[in-house]
Order: sequence, then structure tokens, then C-alpha cells
Amino acid sequence: MKRIVIGVVIGLALAACASGPSTTAMKAGSAFRDCPTCPEMVAIPPGSFSMGSDVIEAMRGGEMRPEGPIREMKITKFFAAGKYEVTNKEFGVFIDATGYKAADACQVWGGVDVVKGKTWREPDYGRPPRDNEPVVCVSWRDAKAYAAWLSKTTGKNYRLLSEAEWEYTAKAGSKSIWPWGDDAQRICEFANSFDKVGRADPRQTNDGGAGGAEQTHCSDGYAIVAPVGQFKPNAFGVYDTIGNVWEWTEDCSAPGLYPDKPRDQTAVQVTGACDKRAVRSASWRTRLSRHRPTFRGRDPEPTASNIFGFRIGRDF
Repeated sequence: MKRIVIGVVIGLALAACASGPSTTAMKAGSAFRDCPTCPEMVAIPPGSFSMGSDVIEAMRGGEMRPEGPIREMKITKFFAAGKYEVTNKEFGVFIDATGYKAADACQVWGGVDVVKGKTWREPDYGRPPRDNEPVVCVSWRDAKAYAAWLSKTTGKNYRLLSEAEWEYTAKAGSKSIWPWGDDAQRICEFANSFDKVGRADPRQTNDGGAGGAEQTHCSDGYAIVAPVGQFKPNAFGVYDTIGNVWEWTEDCSAPGLYPDKPRDQTAVQVTGACDKRAVRSASWRTRLSRHRPTFRGRDPEPTASNIFGFRIGRDF
């Protein structure tokens, strides 16, 4: 009964606040919330950009992961991206309102096997997760369920970002390797990556696949996950698009080269079941090269890991 009452109260509060801005009153970079407990959003303007790179990354098991071909993409309409990754507090509002059962097992500390009892409420940090940290140990399906609930309760179309929207948002107009330029070692100003602090943590069982020149030589101050918004934002005013946690996107990710289409902000979809979904951003325990905004991660929909979270998107 208590959960039902809480859900009704939260639902009414969200519905009462569901009057977000329209594009007629929106400027690029404008931030807004559709309700007090909704994620803060940033308006992202239309534009064009070069998606992908010529890099081919070696993966576990010998798979070679291409990031190309480089293709010119057009973002044809305004959309909004989460200013931050979705937090434990925001995800908890959804759970309390609906009783939704999120993943009940999670990959932790680099293991490929899921561990029962490790969840978004207990991601094996060695301490309880904090309200202002990004939610982790959530699958692609959990992220989709959160977006569907947010849409229903606000009357707005919330969703996951497409890969094209994610990379466009992360680059924020930059044409360099990194959103801030070509110096990889400035990453500690902008992101929580696998840095000197992380490598010194005795709980780390490997070096995140990083060796030699691929290592982050600076210190960002966080051995594990960081609260959202602790580093510099990009030119769009969006935080943590590089590092902290991997972010699920909408696209079905095919192995090999990008498909020729779509060339706009539409997500790649397939007929029938999707083998793997695209993930971007890298995390607090990921090798340096995979933090580049062009790197293409791909994982099965049910995957839950304590380095996987998500960022929400919204249509106008």
C-alpha cells in the first residue's frame, strides 16, 4: 500500500510539472527540467558533423572493431540530451513509483560473469552508491523502461539517444580527436577515466587493457565512479559524455563497418531480435583510447555491469 501511495503522489507531481519548453522558446544549450524529479536536460541544436574515424580497435578475443567509414551526418531537428548521466536518485524515483524489477545480477570489477545480488542498489563499490552518482548495473531494457515511464508521466517523448545524436552531443562542434582538442592527457579536466588514482586502487584486478602510451598519466581524483558534473562540461553544456560510465544508446549495433544508412539522427534498427546494442563513453576503469567519442562499444541488451549506465534523450 505504501508503494502505491508513493507512486500516485510522484505521478501527480510529475504530471503537474509536464510543461517543458518548445523549440520556439529554446536556444542551443538551454537547460530545463520537465518536473522537479526529472533529469535536467540540455537543448541540442540541428547541425552536421563527421561521424566515426579511421581507427580500428583490437578487442577481447581478437575482434577488430572499426570506427568507420567516416560519414557526414545531418542532425535535422532539435532534441534534448541529459545534462548528466541518469543518477541513482532519479532512477530510484522510477523504481518507487512503479515497483519495476531491474537487473538482479551484475558484472563487477571487470568480471564477465554476473554476480547475483549485485544490483544498482549494491554495485560492489565497497560502500553504498550515492544519490548523485550515475546509476549502474542497469541493462538496456532497464534504461528503456525508465524512458517509457518518464514519457508516460510527463507527456513528453523521452528515449535513449541514437548513436549519431550521442556522438554529435559528445563532440559538441569539435573537429579534433577529443572534444577539448588533440591532447589526450587533458582528459582529467573533463572526465573520470582509468587514471593514476584508479590504477593505484588495490581492488583493480588488471590495468583496464591499458598499457604504455595508452595510459592516462594524470589524476582525476576518483578511483571508482564520480558524482555527475564534477568535471568541465563540453561546448553544449553537457557533462560526462567522456568517461564515468558507459552509456546505452538506442541503436542496434552491427559488427564491422557502419551501415550506409541512416545519415541523420535516426537510430539503426533491424528486423527481428537485436544481438547487441551500441554503448558509448567508456568508464572509470576503461583504457584511454576507448574514451574517444568515436569509439563504438556494443553489448547484449540484458548486460548489466557496474560500469554501465545511461543518458536520457527527449524530443521537442
